Amino acid sequence: MAEWRKSSRSANAGNCVEVAIGVGVRDSKAPTAHVEVGAEAWVAFLAEVARAR
Repeated sequence: MAEWRKSSRSANAGNCVEVAIGVGVRDSKAPTAHVEVGAEAWVAFLAEVARAR
């Protein structure tokens, strides 16, 4: 079973993106579906987010 985590910035809001390591990304409003994201793509995504700050 994957351990899904919400962003610390989402607080208790219902409109959240959740992430599970080794699984992917999902919308908290539709938890039965998710998009698989490989480790390399995830690292690239996080680097781009950090760069854009």
